[in-house]
Parts: sequence; structure tokens; C-alpha cells
Amino acid sequence: MGDVARHAGVSSQTVSRVSNGYPGVIPETRELVLKAMDELGYRPNSAARALKLGSFHTIGVITFSLEAVGNHRTIQAISVAAAKAGYAVTLIPVDLPTQSGVEHAFGRLEELAVDAVAVIVEVHLLDRAKVVLPRGVPTVVVDSDAGDEYTVVDTDQADGARQATRHLIELGHTNIRHLAGPESSFAAQRRVDGWRESLSEAGLEAKEVMRGDWSAASGYEAGSILLADPDCTAVFCANDQMALGLYRAAAEAGRRIPEDLSVVGFDDSADTPAYSPPLTTIHQDFAEVGRRSVAAILEQLRTREHKPGTSIVPTRFIQRASTAPPAVSS
Repeated sequence: MGDVARHAGVSSQTVSRVSNGYPGVIPETRELVLKAMDELGYRPNSAARALKLGSFHTIGVITFSLEAVGNHRTIQAISVAAAKAGYAVTLIPVDLPTQSGVEHAFGRLEELAVDAVAVIVEVHLLDRAKVVLPRGVPTVVVDSDAGDEYTVVDTDQADGARQATRHLIELGHTNIRHLAGPESSFAAQRRVDGWRESLSEAGLEAKEVMRGDWSAASGYEAGSILLADPDCTAVFCANDQMALGLYRAAAEAGRRIPEDLSVVGFDDSADTPAYSPPLTTIHQDFAEVGRRSVAAILEQLRTREHKPGTSIVPTRFIQRASTAPPAVSS
């Protein structure tokens, strides 16, 4: 820092103010200091600055599977929003979806330099695990029914399912099956609820739910069983990956999409327009989930107050070519 000060012709205190982002340095002087830093290859010591200021400008993100498209896109959205706010993200994956796995992840927070935490785990594990958050660490729970104890940012899962199911009902389908996610998943259960509610409102029967694990492979396996029902003319899939697996099962069963089988997904993944045919789906605004999560964290950091409550991000129906009225029997 002394070298930078001499090179720029300013005091060490001025270099410190520029380095730490303090106001009160005239633009011309700030440019001189930044130029000197660049020419000398000087980089501020972030660890030392954090100790001095009491802030690491880092958000910890605790999550389960990194393979799930929803989790991946949520993490990406939080990272982008955090970066725009000048924060880095430290990812803390939970190796096993168990109490001990969650406890271990939270325990690591005591070892890591983070200012706040975004948690993407199922609420039943938060409830059952003996999890004790470090005192004073702002926390936001993402896509989970965490109730009144936490600050929650959630996608409107049930309404998305209702939009998908109502679309199929409006097309004239009466035997609409659901390929759901895991029973342990809050999001999957909310989508099941929305599907059942819409069928009930229309006076239609909600037949047995088939379940997968969010992967295309599980969609293929569950879809192969589901399509054994010859009267099934439409399927609402809990995510786009399982819908992709269902596409394969339908092709092998000789069921054309959408002529013989209408399919609706959930997520609006980037590759769904490239499905054959392009997939009708429910759009999740992951970017907005990320923005709201980071905004809630920054508000807690600013006010030093914990404000429990839930912020719901709307979903949007995207119609493409995978749905049509049921074929008329000859």
C-alpha cells in the first residue's frame, strides 16, 4: 500500500480509502490510485479487509443435488444477483439428504467466512435436523414451505400445476395423468396438489400418481408404466427432464405427441423449444427468485433484523406444440 501511495503521489490513507470503497475521494485522485494499483499489480487483501470491516461480502448457499435443473438454475440466479450486489457465493453442498448431512453443512458455516446463507433444502429436513444457525447470520430459505420461522422465497408451484392441468382440461382431455417428483420434495407435492385441485374442480378423477426423481431416465421408466393405460390422452410432468423421458416412452409405445398424447412440463428449461415437438411447459422465473433471495439477504444485513415471511414468485404458462385436443375415436 505504501508503494502504491508513493507511485500515485498520495497518502497511504487515501490508498486505503480507495481500496475499501469509501466515499470522499475526488474522482481524479481515485483514478490515480487505481492506475497505480494496476501498474504495480496491487490487489487488496480481502481477508484483512473483512476482518477490519466485519464483512466478507460472501453469501453461503446450502443445497442438495447439483444435478437437478431447478437447483442448478436457482444457484445460478442467486450467484448472478449476488455478483451484481458485489457479493461472492460459497457453495456448500449437502452430500446426503439426511439429518446428518444437513447438520454437517450448517456446521461448516462456522468455519467459512460468509455474511449470510441461502438454503435450498427440503423443509422436513430443516424441521427434523438439529440445526442451529450461527447467531446473527441472515438466512433465506428458497423453494420450501418453511413456515413463519424463516424468510422464504418460493415459486408458486401449485398455481403452475393448475395452469398446466386447466390447459389440458380446456383442450377436452378427461384422463389426465401426473408424473410427479419425489415424495420428499415440497415442490413436487405442491404440483401434485395443484393437479388434483384442478381435476376436482372439473369433476374429473385424479388417478394414481406416477413418481420419478426429476431425471429423464425416471421419466422414461415411470412413463412406460403410465402409458400402459390406453385411455390416457394427456400427462402433466412435474419437470421438463421427466417429460423428455416420457417422450421416449411414448415413441416406443407408438404414441404420437400431440396427436395421441398431450404432454406438459414444468420449469421451461432452455432446451425445451428443441424437443420434438417443442414442449408446452410452465415457466419458472429463476432470475426473479435469485433477485428476491439476495434482496432479502441484503435487507437483513442492512437492518440487522430477521423478518420472517414468504415472497411468492408467479409462474407463467408457455404453449408450444406438445398439446392438442384428444383424438376422436373412430
